[in-house]
Amino acid sequence: QVQLVESGGGLVQAGGSLRLSCAASRSIFSFVAMGWYRQAPGKERELVANIIRSGRTIYADSVKGRFTISSDNAKNTVNLQMNSLKPEDTAVYYCQAIAPPDNYWGQGTQVTVSS
Repeated sequence: QVQLVESGGGLVQAGGSLRLSCAASRSIFSFVAMGWYRQAPGKERELVANIIRSGRTIYADSVKGRFTISSDNAKNTVNLQMNSLKPEDTAVYYCQAIAPPDNYWGQGTQVTVSS
């Protein structure tokens, strides 16, 4: 069973930065892709950013130029650097890892951006 543990969430003022980290219980090379999703109250879960095993990255339009996803293979972590945060970025952020046919999720970490 794979475990994904997120950390780094918190409360920040608009314009500030946070760095989320997702630690996997096994080598991240075993996953086809890893990524971050978020879910705000009353809204559906949405993709924030993905990193494919090849190194290719995908971003939601709403975070392009502000968020950066990266992986640390030695530490088996995937990180999300979030800059220029906006109140609309407030949500629970979830880490995801894909190893077909399985799809794993972390427990989520709250990010709150105050105006």
